[in-house]
Amino acid sequence: MGGSLFTIDGEPCRRQHAKAKSMLSSPRIVASMAAYLCGKVENNLLPLFTRMAIADTSFDMQELMSRLMFDLAATPLFGVDPGLLSSDMPPMDAAVALDMVMEVGFFRLMMPASCWKSMRWLNIGPERKLDMARMVLRELVREMMEKRKITTCHFGHGKEQESVDIISSFLEDPDYANVDLLHAVIISYMLAARDTIATTLTWIFYNLAQNPNIVSIIRNELSPIASRKVAVGVCTPVIFEPEETKSLVYLTATLYETLRLYPPAPVLRKTVAVDDIMPSGHEVHAGDTIFISVHSMGRMEAVWGKDCLDYNPHRWLSDDGNNLRYVPSHKFLAFNSGPRMCLGKDIAVMQMNTVIATTVWNFDVQLVKGQRIQPKPSIILEMENGLIVKLKKREM
Repeated sequence: MGGSLFTIDGEPCRRQHAKAKSMLSSPRIVASMAAYLCGKVENNLLPLFTRMAIADTSFDMQELMSRLMFDLAATPLFGVDPGLLSSDMPPMDAAVALDMVMEVGFFRLMMPASCWKSMRWLNIGPERKLDMARMVLRELVREMMEKRKITTCHFGHGKEQESVDIISSFLEDPDYANVDLLHAVIISYMLAARDTIATTLTWIFYNLAQNPNIVSIIRNELSPIASRKVAVGVCTPVIFEPEETKSLVYLTATLYETLRLYPPAPVLRKTVAVDDIMPSGHEVHAGDTIFISVHSMGRMEAVWGKDCLDYNPHRWLSDDGNNLRYVPSHKFLAFNSGPRMCLGKDIAVMQMNTVIATTVWNFDVQLVKGQRIQPKPSIILEMENGLIVKLKKREM
């Protein structure tokens, strides 16, 4: 990812930041992403969930969310749907390669530089796996670029629309003529758009399955919207549009509460630019590396109060419960803070709220007993063994 937004500072970072912000705030791109999200949920996710519920089959929710978000990330990027979330469940080679990149990244964070650099030189251990992942991802980019040339993408509800892709903006920009830089930018986008959201959705369903009272409150919030969509007594799945979920305060509070306790990027790394003294009194020196445990901050009594370990979406609500309470980004770092604030926050919230609303309204999510839930050693807070669940179709 060298040369991408995640690994640069100064003027190059500002230029790339401005370009990314311009694209992710483009009404045309945002509208196409919302339309494709609806189409993917309606044509792929809901039918798949329905089959699983009817067959009473257990499955890995983490894998399905990974497939869903891979498609949702790649389609606006390339203008082509990779089709990982489909009835035939094709191999996830590229998704597995992205996971490997995150695991090796975590290994590098935890090990002395001399150790992983020696492994890279010898091409052994995790560094050898990274080379294999790099080849898979380069092949993904090549394949998607070829498909892009010959395919017109389907966006939303099966309607044929003009292809919209983010990659065109980079291909037309002379600053990205270098193939290695272009690949780094593409892979960084895929990691940001797939891994963080898929991981958060998995943790949300894990927590909702254990808190039926919270699910009931979410359904009550969804009820007025659902009642306008389906006639009484008709057992048709309800699909919630992204625009409809914007005003759902409690649903968003539940999302934020999950991000507080299970931030998808649990550790942030910063390098000190100049000698300074922190507000805590700690001295730092230019070149020092500082690790910020976002995961720990979300569970600190000094930051969140005595109920810091409780899963309680109400902490995000105003006193009257009608609005979200303001929480500064330096306290709630799930979307980072300052110049590094997540540029895709609004899009991510839109995607997650739509998937959560449609799932919890139409199905009960039940955890399969006997599984061990623990995080994977990775830059992203994925579950080591996945999340095995069953779905039960709701009787309306």
